[in-house]
Amino acid sequence: MSAAPAASDGPQPADRPARFSRGWWTMLTPRPTAVAVVAFAVCMIATPFVTRPVGPALAAAVVAGVLLDAALTLAPWRVAVRRESPAVVVLGRSAQLRWTLDAGARHGQVRSWFEDALAPSLGVGRRRHAVRLRPGATSEVLDEITPWRRGTFQLGEIAVRVAGPLGLATRQHTRVITDTLEVHPAFPSRDRTLLRLERERLLTAGAHLSRAIGGGTDFDHISEYRPGDDVRRVDWAATARRGHPVVRRYRVERDRTVLVLLEHGRASATVVDGVPRLDHGMDAAMALLTAATEVGDRGGLMAYAGSVTATVAPARRGDQVARAARSLHTLEPQLVEADHRRAFATAAAQQRRRALLVIITDLGAAAAVDGLTAALPVLTSRHEVVVASVRDPAVEQVADHSPDDALAAHQAAGAARVLERRRTAAARVSALGARVIDAPPLVVAEQLVDLYLDLKGRGRA
Repeated sequence: MSAAPAASDGPQPADRPARFSRGWWTMLTPRPTAVAVVAFAVCMIATPFVTRPVGPALAAAVVAGVLLDAALTLAPWRVAVRRESPAVVVLGRSAQLRWTLDAGARHGQVRSWFEDALAPSLGVGRRRHAVRLRPGATSEVLDEITPWRRGTFQLGEIAVRVAGPLGLATRQHTRVITDTLEVHPAFPSRDRTLLRLERERLLTAGAHLSRAIGGGTDFDHISEYRPGDDVRRVDWAATARRGHPVVRRYRVERDRTVLVLLEHGRASATVVDGVPRLDHGMDAAMALLTAATEVGDRGGLMAYAGSVTATVAPARRGDQVARAARSLHTLEPQLVEADHRRAFATAAAQQRRRALLVIITDLGAAAAVDGLTAALPVLTSRHEVVVASVRDPAVEQVADHSPDDALAAHQAAGAARVLERRRTAAARVSALGARVIDAPPLVVAEQLVDLYLDLKGRGRA
């Protein structure tokens, strides 16, 4: 999910502000430095203790020095600035920003500062940087960002402040350097998913998954019956001829469709292990899409709440997971009950052939489960359906903890009711023909990948 860095053109000086504009007045107005302020304060404090004209004269001299220094200061709009930033950053990972400044060769050494107006959620290290600009040379400043919020961020204003040669005044100019930075969802289960896929490849060495023997529809050969084989695959004519049970073996087809339906309604806003439930669902979705892409199936995604909000058409592409991450990076929980019926009808209309549909939702909300079970037959009548839900391990800990006071007993009873409600919901979903995975964060992704590989090996996906 990496992308080439995006950089503004330059470094080029900013356009000179129009005369008498706000930017022109801002740039022209001198800003006294700390040295000038302290000197002026000392002169004013000393006025009662010195000869009458001396104190005011010294204060006036300081003011004159500030004005002179401002007049001699390099116009800040002449300082060329370039920002280099990555186009994409993964949530929670660090990335580097680079600023390049150049004051040209017509001036001596210049002390300057610049401040980039970056959003706080990008987790920038420092907002203000001091730079000493030398004639005919460029200066580079590096810093890291570690974003803690997903989304698309517009990087815009950079304020440049230049100090005068006397150190008494500075002048400032703000210019807009437009860059766009996308923060994509985290994928903490990526390494575990790839490890599972590698293990599967080792176990099936010598036989590609596209030709694995399972419950597909393409006939491969006949072999002896083994315990655990599907009795519906028994070839009774061949069994009568040979005198012992034989079964028909089929090839598992490639290019099957795996569609993830990610629900981001009201329940997805709850926090599990310090992370929104929706982000855990995104992790599980990307883990399954990674597995489908590696195996050779067509993976796709549909996000929905009150309506379908994001789609990634099923395809066999190497960048399919990156496409899914980009479609999800601006997704936020919607404080409405999810319309499962509408989303499932849309998915059923798009998927005419039998496919593996994975619904990532929450089984803890009674109202949501009622809507889910009412709409589920739309999918289970034709497709292989899996319902995955993230369970809060903190609730299990409270339920399993032996209470030592009335409050702890009340909390344990509440946690037990929550777990019982989830088990009841899982049983209702299973009764409708769907498989259920209800597990803690990360474990959901692991079990989902394992189930997919198992279904793939048996020709069910």
